[in-house]
Amino acid sequence: MNKGKTFKNFYISLVFLFLYLPIIVLVVYSFNSSRLNILFEDFTFKWYKELFGNETLLEALKNTLIVSVISTVVSTVIGTISAYALKKYKFPFKNAVNELLYVPIVIPEIVLGIALLSMYTLFQMELSIVTIILAHIAFSIPFVVISVRSVLDSMGSNIEDAAADLGASPLRTFVSVVLPTIMPGITSGALLAFTLSLDDVVISYFTAGPGSNTLPLELYSMIKTGVTPDVNALATLILLTIFIVLAISTFVQIRGIRKLKVKA
Repeated sequence: MNKGKTFKNFYISLVFLFLYLPIIVLVVYSFNSSRLNILFEDFTFKWYKELFGNETLLEALKNTLIVSVISTVVSTVIGTISAYALKKYKFPFKNAVNELLYVPIVIPEIVLGIALLSMYTLFQMELSIVTIILAHIAFSIPFVVISVRSVLDSMGSNIEDAAADLGASPLRTFVSVVLPTIMPGITSGALLAFTLSLDDVVISYFTAGPGSNTLPLELYSMIKTGVTPDVNALATLILLTIFIVLAISTFVQIRGIRKLKVKA
């Protein structure tokens, strides 16, 4: 029994090591004084200083955040309303719409990128940061719809019926009853949309114009000449931000659960 437990713990440790070792190495080498990520020489903060002086990298980061935030907000709103409409109402070709939602998810990104580029060319749209945002909204909406639909399917219609019996209007029912109930699905869909937008390369490559490089595209172009160590510093700061957001989110959830227990 002890041997089985030891093997299980060893196996889990190997999995976690495989997943997190590259991240640990990246963070460690962001403090390496050497420009080459081969041997760790001395501890330094100079790459963090150079990062804030690298206008090209910071501009790419700004473009990435603009694209990710706007596309996430828009796709989350459209996806949530679409998921509710698909669940609540009957209309012609509803089944076809349900099936077509999976098309942007299952087709290769390169096909979607070429299709979007062809559409922009057809409508004579100049490639810019706006075309990237529109492209990211297009491929993010299905992920939000599916995430919200899964919560709506488990919710049932009893809550809405009870609100209607108490005199609540359809809008009041949606805002005060349905929306708080499906918020976990909305949050999951929004986080997924933001993550997909943040690190997208292929679709952004086909829809980006001059001066609208995102961070993934900038890093991709740097591979040809060599990635500088300040990229490690930037990645470390992004990881730190993510950990802080996760910690705050976990704290808020735990606090909410404790409040519910006290009320109960």
